[in-house]
Amino acid sequence: MKPDENQKLAPQGDTSTATNSALPGSSAANAALPDGPTPASTASTAFPSANTSSSASPGNFGGASTPAVGGAESSATPSHQLLRHEIRVWTRDLLIAIGLALVIIVFLYQPVKVEGTSMAPLLSDQERIFINKFVYRFEPIDRGDVVVFWYPLDRSKSFIKRVIALPGETVEIRRGAVYVNGKEIAEPYVPPQYADVSDYGPTKVPRGSYFVMGDHRISSNDSRVFGPVSSQFIYGRAVFAYWPVDHFGSLSTTEASDK
Repeated sequence: MKPDENQKLAPQGDTSTATNSALPGSSAANAALPDGPTPASTASTAFPSANTSSSASPGNFGGASTPAVGGAESSATPSHQLLRHEIRVWTRDLLIAIGLALVIIVFLYQPVKVEGTSMAPLLSDQERIFINKFVYRFEPIDRGDVVVFWYPLDRSKSFIKRVIALPGETVEIRRGAVYVNGKEIAEPYVPPQYADVSDYGPTKVPRGSYFVMGDHRISSNDSRVFGPVSSQFIYGRAVFAYWPVDHFGSLSTTEASDK
């Protein structure tokens, strides 16, 4: 913040000099007398106690010093300037932080609305979440990820499901239990009341594709219906829920929980 250049204190010497120039007996007063044959000793005779050099000591008359009228303001002004500077710095930093947050949200994350209950209890109908659109540019899709993808049978629609099997793996469902390459996988995110006890497969996941299913197995349209999803259709991973407020939090958990 620039100092307040419009606020200037008048020099103390100017006032005292003007006062002394009106006082008889000073050298300034002598200069103001009319021209004439006034003897040089007249001023000293009329005012024997006057000091003819007093005009050289501004603010001093009769031995008393004039109070410093600008002392309080000059000491207060730097503190005001410092406060203004701090406010400007805080405001600038706040605006930069907000700008960076907006850039991150717009370019890295995308808000989406969940429609349907196929991912219950993790996600509920009309829930709002953020998805990371760039995460799979830097790391591979992994089993258990909740991914958003274009519906293979209608690319104008987006689905959200959980990755169950990876490319090249063989998946099979026996009475609701999921087997990958002949081994049963733990699925703590599927509550017993949402389990589907029907059978499926076995089927091998093609290269570059993923087998996905909803956590609400008895109410999910997933790879059991439309087959594995190509990686080119997957465009994000669900990372954070922000609405409703009681669902606020990370979606990285794989545990089943009733919301």
